[in-house]
Amino acid sequence: MSGLLGWMGGAANVEAAEALNGMAQAARIATPLMIGVSSSTAAVAAWQTHDAVSVHSAGNLSAVLVGQARWEIPDLQQQAEQNGWAASIIEAYRTYGPNFLERLHGPFALALVDAQAEVALLAIDRLGIQPLAFAQTAKGLVFASDARAVAAHPDVNNALSPQGLFNYLFFHMVPSPGSIFSGVGKLLPGQCVVWRQGRLERNFYWRLVYRDDGGDNSEGKVSRFKSLLSDAVRTAADAPQVGAFLSGGTDSSTVTGFLIQSLGKPADTFSIGFDAEGFDEMEYARLASRHFGTRPHEYYLTPADVVTAIPKIAAAYDEPFGNASAIPAYYCAKLAHDAGISVMLAGDGGDEIFGGNARYAKQKVFELYWQLPAWARQNLIEPLSGALPNVGLLRKAKSYVEQARIPLPDRLETYNFLHRDPLDQILTPDFLAQIQTNQPEALLREVYDRTESHSFINRMLHLDMKFTLADNDLRKVSRACELGGVAVRYPLLDEALVAFSAELTPDEKVRGQYLRYFFKKSLADFLPREIIDKSKHGFGLPFGLWMQTHPELRALANDSLSALRKRGIVQPAYIDRLLDQHRGGHASYYGVMVWVLMMLEQWLAQNGHTSLS
Repeated sequence: MSGLLGWMGGAANVEAAEALNGMAQAARIATPLMIGVSSSTAAVAAWQTHDAVSVHSAGNLSAVLVGQARWEIPDLQQQAEQNGWAASIIEAYRTYGPNFLERLHGPFALALVDAQAEVALLAIDRLGIQPLAFAQTAKGLVFASDARAVAAHPDVNNALSPQGLFNYLFFHMVPSPGSIFSGVGKLLPGQCVVWRQGRLERNFYWRLVYRDDGGDNSEGKVSRFKSLLSDAVRTAADAPQVGAFLSGGTDSSTVTGFLIQSLGKPADTFSIGFDAEGFDEMEYARLASRHFGTRPHEYYLTPADVVTAIPKIAAAYDEPFGNASAIPAYYCAKLAHDAGISVMLAGDGGDEIFGGNARYAKQKVFELYWQLPAWARQNLIEPLSGALPNVGLLRKAKSYVEQARIPLPDRLETYNFLHRDPLDQILTPDFLAQIQTNQPEALLREVYDRTESHSFINRMLHLDMKFTLADNDLRKVSRACELGGVAVRYPLLDEALVAFSAELTPDEKVRGQYLRYFFKKSLADFLPREIIDKSKHGFGLPFGLWMQTHPELRALANDSLSALRKRGIVQPAYIDRLLDQHRGGHASYYGVMVWVLMMLEQWLAQNGHTSLS
């Protein structure tokens, strides 16, 4: 992906060109840098692959912007179109100060430095589509779109963070605001950082405000929704050689259908299949393709493809990344690139803004428990359930009470792999001594509690917009597309559409146990009924099954875990037990954690980390 890098302040003995080159090499940037300013105390630069980039300097101010932004102020929009986006950022900063961010929209990451005033401003878009990492040093602020680039600056300690490693094992990725590097942080969606003469401030310039009840029930709401969908897809499709991911799910099918409408002709769609029972969804992709009249492109992934892609995927991400569906996303993007496509439209975001994840309905059942009087829960139900034997329906009732007693959002992690066994049986004593084991839950609570809503449905949606989307799925797809050679856009994360979704009441998102009620009802005459009614599946990779049957894939996994044993992070006995459980008939389930550990070792090896120091 395109990106930015630079610094404000710094040690006088830092050689600017050498530092920029070192940062670029760490991030594996293969294209020449576009430099706005370069000195030992201030630097702004960028590189361009698929996303738009703009760099500009004017007097003491230098700015860089990556992404497809737009101004709500006509004069600034005109200046951006005439003189470049970075020039318009400088003008906006002169006029409004940091508050200009409230008037800037679309997916972007930006940096602005004022060499005279010793000020640096960093920001990313409201949904976290574009990433940005940074580190405060003794002398200033270092920043880049790639965390590896920040860690490579001479003023930054590039040691790995034990806490970041633990958070990776918990979440299968490293969520913001931390990173895999000690002292390196990442911006959260809708957040900005201002560094001013040695002082650092983090603030949210935008928050999504949800409606809890009393929604608009007018018939015009459905028309407005469809109009917003159409506008979002048309804007995203404003590019030559555009295509779409098509898994056959609700979101990719919706984006595909509106893309056909926008173009007024058939569009190219790209689908990945798996020759594994319970994983292949190609029949739904073909159904959507026939329904809308696309030019379908299909590829069936093989275990050999996975073996080939694993080291590439590990090297492409700036932090360890354990979402196995990055592999099919990469091959789908590569398929599109080979067909001459330059921009792909992805359907990510629909579940997290319209209420499509199964856990939303599941948690409604558990939340009923909290509607009972406190005296009944504490003095009657909980003592009684504790005395119940673990047999039949009584075991289910006991389990229900045990889970329901755990408040949200902690309850969402009840089945986390790190909760299945005592931590001292999973991680080594030396590693455990360096971490805060309760930090993952604290991160979840911070986002859940920060939600501008009292509804637990809206709070879970807000939680997933951060952890499932910004930290996980968007990073997965964006990096996979970059590796595959195409740009990607996310029309369902159009800001106007997201704001509309927040106006829907929780009941319009999850009605009873029915997910995405308003979305599916509104598109009942647009999507095939089979797709509306299908259960959620995702883009899963049958790694656990294939590891059992494919010798080369099994050897790669075993070799990776053998190397990980020696790093002093995970207990060797736990790895042995995990592999035994994987061989014992639960290949898909235990294969998830095997993959997470394998990709950790692959990332460490690909990035030359021989130790945690």
